[in-house]
Amino acid sequence: MPSNIYRSLALAGLLGTVAVAQAQTDIQWWHSMTAVNNEWVTDLAREFNASQKDYRILPTYKGSYDESMTAAIAAFRAGNAPHILQVFEVGTATMMASKGAVVPVGKVMQDAGYKFDPGAYIPAVAGYYTAPNGQMLSFPFNSSTTVFYINRDAFKAAGLDASRPPTTWPEVALAAAKLKASGHKCPLTIAWQGWTQLESFSTWHNVEMATKRNGLGGMDARLVVNSPLHVRHIENLANMAKQGLFVYKGRANVPEASFISGECAMVTTSSGFYGNVKKNAKFAFDLATLPYYPDVPGAPQNTVIGGASLWVLAGKSAPDYKGVAAFFDFISKPEVQSASHKRTGYLPITTAAFKLTETSGFYKENPGTDVAVNQMVRKVTDKSRGIRLGNYVQIRTIEDEEFEQVWGGKKTAKEALDSIVKRGNELLERFQKANKG
Repeated sequence: MPSNIYRSLALAGLLGTVAVAQAQTDIQWWHSMTAVNNEWVTDLAREFNASQKDYRILPTYKGSYDESMTAAIAAFRAGNAPHILQVFEVGTATMMASKGAVVPVGKVMQDAGYKFDPGAYIPAVAGYYTAPNGQMLSFPFNSSTTVFYINRDAFKAAGLDASRPPTTWPEVALAAAKLKASGHKCPLTIAWQGWTQLESFSTWHNVEMATKRNGLGGMDARLVVNSPLHVRHIENLANMAKQGLFVYKGRANVPEASFISGECAMVTTSSGFYGNVKKNAKFAFDLATLPYYPDVPGAPQNTVIGGASLWVLAGKSAPDYKGVAAFFDFISKPEVQSASHKRTGYLPITTAAFKLTETSGFYKENPGTDVAVNQMVRKVTDKSRGIRLGNYVQIRTIEDEEFEQVWGGKKTAKEALDSIVKRGNELLERFQKANKG
């Protein structure tokens, strides 16, 4: 008999455990983070899950930003979308136009009873994800900006002053020539070429990339990246490519691997690349501000936001949204934000997190890690506030196609930029017509 009692008690205990597990609400989070940043996302979810017992965040890698966005749209139509979707910044206009598919993050937080103050976020970050009526639509997450990385060891070997990275494009060309003369096969490469060489290039020089305040002022915006300054810059890069000073290594973040390996000595890419370099590079490196042309009035201004934000998809229950809000509240905490910033190179999205990082002495101990923040917290203008254009995922593909023609010597800079404007504006017109209602 006693053994039966023990069995009954054990069974009751097991059932109690199952009941607790079932009471926990699962929150699906689809993301596009790879390598060290995937580890970061996994750790964030684990930390949140361990901090409370009501909700469980389940992060799932769903491919590249383009792939995860396409998968989420299909899942939403099928009625099995995730609760949270990570969307890169160029998908913002498309998500904003997806009426009925998303729930504004401000509403999610407010309905769940959390204090949510958009004013706590770095203005350039919050402004990008805020609707014209002042409502914050998505939650800033892995916000980044474009920065310049150099291989200090390669610089020293070429007789360059590694403590003074090039700050202007003419200086970059001179450094590249010395690196090549010292035997370096790839002095400079460029990742995310449309983002770094058109979007950030434009805001950094305080010139328009598109009309209507780069699309922030309305859907009838049109591209103007065939200006004399844009042509001059792409021509300069084309000439560097001919001389072997700039080597094209592929689209998106593919060129980053050639910097990590030591093959390429300089790269313009995301501040979010920092964690990967810190962990995997076998050489000393530096982060520096994006290069600029010193004769352009107002330059340097500020760089444009990159990375991604978290969108809450519609069709879920109120308890589910409480779980989403609890997670957002957790990752907003200054200590969590600061730790993420230090680990990844992504921006601290709140002013409090920036100040906490600063007072901890991190920036003094790790020179260059404050570059991204300093580029973003500058005063913005109507030309430098950000880029918000419809169908921009497809427009970036057009930019890649046209630039590849230039680097391969098949088109002039003017021809390629004219083509980007023509083809891109056709997509903008299509987006405007599709979203008139």
